[in-house]
Amino acid sequence: MQKLIKQINEIKKSEVSKIINNRLNGFSSFKDKHTNEWFSELCFCILTANSKAITAINIQNDLGSEGFINASPSVIRNTIIRSKHRFHNNKTKFIVGARKHIAIKHKLSGLDGAEKREWLVSNIKGLGYKEASHYLRNTGHFNLAILDRHVLNLMVENKLLQEKPKFLNRARYLEIEQKLAKVANKLDMSQAELDMYLWYIKTGKVLK
Repeated sequence: MQKLIKQINEIKKSEVSKIINNRLNGFSSFKDKHTNEWFSELCFCILTANSKAITAINIQNDLGSEGFINASPSVIRNTIIRSKHRFHNNKTKFIVGARKHIAIKHKLSGLDGAEKREWLVSNIKGLGYKEASHYLRNTGHFNLAILDRHVLNLMVENKLLQEKPKFLNRARYLEIEQKLAKVANKLDMSQAELDMYLWYIKTGKVLK
């Protein structure tokens, strides 16, 4: 863990820290956005499952909230195919199915972060704990870990995990999340901020 903490502290001295802070500020401002934008971000996170974030970003830019809400399934499917995204049929089905929750911002109000994640996993087909955590981070909830392959690989490399789990059920996800919470506490940062640094270490990029 000490090697990882030292590495993050070094990055915090660079220009990357300003980019990460700006990105986090953008996430924090999401609370003021219309529920249509919250739904667009939900569709983005559906698209990120088993795919590259940049591909999902491109699709989101093409469709926008208007497209996610109103475009026909064939338009959505063709946009996904054009972006060379995998699982275009399932992703289209998940996005169209999620339309019953367009008022997602209001449906989540009154719940704390962990409760919101449980609601998302239970009610949005295509979202697991990773994608639900990703969505909540992007909409301004900073106390949940996003356990994607980059983060898990880095945890193995730094002996925070003995091996990369083949699958993550709820109990295992929460257990690993607590390990990252200890790292975040030592660095005096949120899980969301820690995730941005971990992702940068593995990819050299700061996305969303």
